[in-house]
Amino acid sequence: MGKLSEYIGSQFGDPRGIVGRVCCFFMNRINQAMYLSIVSKVGERKCSRILDVGYGNGYLIERLRPVTRAVIYGIDISEDMKEAAENRNKNAVLSGRVRLSVGDCCSLKFRDSSFDAVTSVNTIYFWEDPVRGLKEIHRVLKDGGVFYNAVYSKEWLDKTKSYTEKGFKIYDKQDFIAFGIEAGFSDVVIEDIVEKRNYLVKFIKL
Repeated sequence: MGKLSEYIGSQFGDPRGIVGRVCCFFMNRINQAMYLSIVSKVGERKCSRILDVGYGNGYLIERLRPVTRAVIYGIDISEDMKEAAENRNKNAVLSGRVRLSVGDCCSLKFRDSSFDAVTSVNTIYFWEDPVRGLKEIHRVLKDGGVFYNAVYSKEWLDKTKSYTEKGFKIYDKQDFIAFGIEAGFSDVVIEDIVEKRNYLVKFIKL
């Protein structure tokens, strides 16, 4: 069971093949409150360009499309997920409304001040260097932009160690605040989504 748990846990960071698609399917359902939180926040903003980091099977992008007129860009390390996300958002991809690529958030191929908002759900645990990734996001955000980062709490992840013991880097609220300040963000605001389970970290660039 240990090896199986480790394998499934590894799929969360780099979904691939049939197992990766199944894991994403279940995570889409488990993470509903996290998606809704981000969709609500983005829906309150006037955005022309949004970047989703770690788009997986494109579920969040699909949910964002009705609440914003922005062109939505996405970056993910998995070729398999790019195919899945493009299929989920096929018409929007064909029209140019959704533009997906494969790559690493620690080395973004976008110009400075490109996006009004950046979003991500449950990806920062897998970044090679969270401060470097946040510095890149800070760079591509416009002044006044926000990075909406939905994550599970350290307490919750500690309860699922059979899946998160390998491959996950688990952080607490103070870690996120310190990372954000070091990366150059003007403020870091943390809001509970489900108390003691998950929360939304808002990295604000003024």
